Amino acid sequence: MERGKNFNWSYLIIGILYILISLMSFRNPEGSLIAVVMMFGMTAVAKGIFELLIRNKMKEYTGYKSKILIVLGILDIVVGVLLIFNIGVSLSLLPYFFAVWFIMDSVGELSVAKVIKLVSRPFYWFTVAANVLGIILGFVLMFNPLLSAFTLAFLVGFYFMITGINYVVAAF
Repeated sequence: MERGKNFNWSYLIIGILYILISLMSFRNPEGSLIAVVMMFGMTAVAKGIFELLIRNKMKEYTGYKSKILIVLGILDIVVGVLLIFNIGVSLSLLPYFFAVWFIMDSVGELSVAKVIKLVSRPFYWFTVAANVLGIILGFVLMFNPLLSAFTLAFLVGFYFMITGINYVVAAF
């Protein structure tokens, strides 16, 4: 299979958004959580839309019909809307939102990793490692919400930085 020569703008945009979110989390962890929740919500909506578009492109180029990308795209949009319009609830449930999101997103990415392997073995292994780490971080957030409340900015920042880099690399 020959690698496509098309540049993927949606991957680049999502990657840049993720990297910006990670820098915001690292720079001011005690800052306004409302702004962080709003940014995460907008990113989730954008990511959900792009996942639905990416699923169609993947089907067009490889013939692979990923049902999980449809589910993840819709869930990302729903989570994003909930984060944006229910700030109070979002702040109290933030560790759980991100735990479920990290786990589901990482499982979804692992499910399509075999397609990535056809294009680039090094990128495949990077994707596998980043998403296994995402699953681990998701479980840390899920089962230790008090700890995650204190370390959420760092964990989220680290996850979004790795995932953002992953998307930027995939764009090219």
